[in-house]
Amino acid sequence: MSHNTFGHLFRVTTWGESHGPAIGCVVDGTPPGIALSEADIQPFLDKRRPGQSKFTTQRQEADQVKILSGVYEGKTTGTPISLLIENTDQRSKDYANIAAQYRPGHADVAYDMKYGHRDPRGGGRSSARETAMRVAAGAIARKVLGEGVKIRGAMVALGAHGIDRARWDWAAIDQNPFFCPDPQAATEWAVILDDIRKSGSSLGAVVEVVAEGVPPGLGAPIYGKLDAEIAGALMSINAVKGVEIGDGFAAAALRGEQNADEMRMQGGKITFLANHAGGILGGIATGQPIVARFAVKPTSSILTPVRSVSAAGEDVEIFTKGRHDPCVGIRAVPVGEAMLACVLADHLLRDRAVITRVCGDKP
Repeated sequence: MSHNTFGHLFRVTTWGESHGPAIGCVVDGTPPGIALSEADIQPFLDKRRPGQSKFTTQRQEADQVKILSGVYEGKTTGTPISLLIENTDQRSKDYANIAAQYRPGHADVAYDMKYGHRDPRGGGRSSARETAMRVAAGAIARKVLGEGVKIRGAMVALGAHGIDRARWDWAAIDQNPFFCPDPQAATEWAVILDDIRKSGSSLGAVVEVVAEGVPPGLGAPIYGKLDAEIAGALMSINAVKGVEIGDGFAAAALRGEQNADEMRMQGGKITFLANHAGGILGGIATGQPIVARFAVKPTSSILTPVRSVSAAGEDVEIFTKGRHDPCVGIRAVPVGEAMLACVLADHLLRDRAVITRVCGDKP
């Protein structure tokens, strides 16, 4: 099974399974001389860590990251950075009764069709456990981007229940278990999701990620478009079924003059009067905030019985025991931030490489 690596100059390869002894990644392409320690990575992993509220899986993983290579005396060396997180709270027995059955909505049947084999213990490589290493890599990507680029994410819908954007407050996302920027919506969501959780079901979500301070010019036309690669990166996250940039699908309902990001000169610089395009035009960053949203389907592992089939070709009814998120969209917020950071870091390095070749400037 290949395709465990993403990126061009900033390349990330993840490895490990949900119920194996450890998970890890190798980050290649980080420039030398960047200050880096486990303490720079851990806060982002703590945001994603399971078991922090009744609205996430109760699997207890400390997710303590270890840097194994690529850093010397507190700074990157330019060589591959290897990261490791030990798995400490696996309960493979929870999957014993469904080891020979396909869970609807999961990758079980697709893996079996392709490889003739699958790991029933939490899904193996298809488990969202793998995303912890993306978050770790994203922390390194942020260091590459520098302090001038700020990347933040928020959950803007729980199922059919959206936020009121007039109440948007970035400070609120650290004050509720949903990363929700609308305090009132967060209070309402707590009641809604608790009822869903107790009923043995789940809900989906919409997550919005925003990058501010992105240098204009990142990205390339045609097949190297920044928005296309952001969309691909976000689409690669477990349970994501849709991605939009800027106004996205809502733009189709607008007239041309409504959708236009009009411009004026202010202080000798071009100023945009709107940002329907989400900070990217023709695949190239304009310097405006980059805005992307992705839709996360309801958690497929639920206690409500659903119809399926077994590997032996028998009709069965299945429900999934164990510890599962009633809404995987909650912990997808830091994962979305990380994937956006990795794409931007990759394009920043690619942009520097082009300038160096053409102009002879140092990166």
